[in-house]
Amino acid sequence: MDFGLTDEQREFRALCRRFATEVIRPVAAKHDAEESTPWEVIKAAREWGLEGIDHLQRLASDPDGQFSVIYAEELHWGCAGIALAISGSTLAAAGLASSGTPEQIARWVPECFGTGDDIKLGAYAVTEPQAGSDVKSLRTTARRDGDEWVLNGTKVFITNGGIADVHVVVATVDPALGHRGQASFVVPKRTPGFKQGKKESKLGIRASHTAEVILEDCRIPLDNLLGGMDKLERKLERARSGESSGRASNALATFELTRPVVGASAIGIAQAAYEWTLAYLDNGAVQDPMTDLLDESSTAGRPPLERQGIQQRLADVATEIEAARLLVQRASWMGRNGIPMTGGQGSMSKLKGGDVAMWATRTCMDLVGPIAHTTDSPLEKWFRDAKIYQLFEGTAEIQRLVISRMQAAEYRKRLAEGAGIAAEATESTNGSEPESAARALENGAGAGTGQRAATVS
Repeated sequence: MDFGLTDEQREFRALCRRFATEVIRPVAAKHDAEESTPWEVIKAAREWGLEGIDHLQRLASDPDGQFSVIYAEELHWGCAGIALAISGSTLAAAGLASSGTPEQIARWVPECFGTGDDIKLGAYAVTEPQAGSDVKSLRTTARRDGDEWVLNGTKVFITNGGIADVHVVVATVDPALGHRGQASFVVPKRTPGFKQGKKESKLGIRASHTAEVILEDCRIPLDNLLGGMDKLERKLERARSGESSGRASNALATFELTRPVVGASAIGIAQAAYEWTLAYLDNGAVQDPMTDLLDESSTAGRPPLERQGIQQRLADVATEIEAARLLVQRASWMGRNGIPMTGGQGSMSKLKGGDVAMWATRTCMDLVGPIAHTTDSPLEKWFRDAKIYQLFEGTAEIQRLVISRMQAAEYRKRLAEGAGIAAEATESTNGSEPESAARALENGAGAGTGQRAATVS
């Protein structure tokens, strides 16, 4: 087992950090204040090889699955809003890749990015006013009418909503079937019946465009159904007959692939806050006015980084960031190598990353003091940016439900396997010495434990 990054991965991390330092951070405050889309940074990312189809292929070329989480962490270290503006199209591309036919993927994924100097955007439209984390409750409908689909509904909190060139919209074809009656559709920009609704003014990630998407008798060709009609009809037939599909909804499957990236994004914010706080406190920060009155054994009058209370809290921040990063790296490696996350490892990485970002930025603000509450300090921005990572793509509470249910299902599976092995051992040793049966049962328990270790390692 090797926890070190390869030379190529380290070089890629250095490139991302340099881009975040030289291109993103100088304009982060401006776009945050203006809530403006950073088109010039997106274009620069294309020029640096950090955006577009070639960039996606680069991320996919890493057999360890680490390029994507390195990229997310370092760009969010620069500015979370700008990082989302650059990478927001990737979620739409992931939705296309998880549901579309090869022909649809080849046609529409390039439309999420554009080529050369032609910058295009993609959007993935799932969330609705009454259905955020509960994907089964979506009310946007898709009805077939001859050679077209007619979509009606409202989507909210959509990254790049309304300004994207391609929207992947999840809609319900048969409401009685819950998420199994849903499908994904491609809705190009300027399609009649499609429009942008309210643009949201947000607490954080303000450089990322977030808006409503409204569909009113929006007509699209049959070919814009991702996966095609035959696949949809087979899926609906299985659902109506009660046959298990063996997988979650397309929307949930897409989110499962992206959760480690969301966790890494949150870690980037926490790392930025931690590094800045270290530098601020190392430069002396605010000295204690009582220094001359303290005895030699007191640490209160020493420079901030020599005070035990501050040292211990900074140690906790560093430890939590490292722990979250390891969860993210493991989940991303599992996803890239096709190892089922049966214990909820993807959700764990997203949950831990979001919680650590929120806690770490708050802790750093407490250590720095009143200046952290002003715009003279970047901590207030990182604090605002961090909160959304406990909310979008499944709230922290939803992640805990997913993890607990998957853990329980895995436990029951191991229990059933152990019972089956014990039954076989009892039958095969009928009339033999009790020790043989006991030994067989122990071997069965060991097999169950070994399977669990293989699953979560």
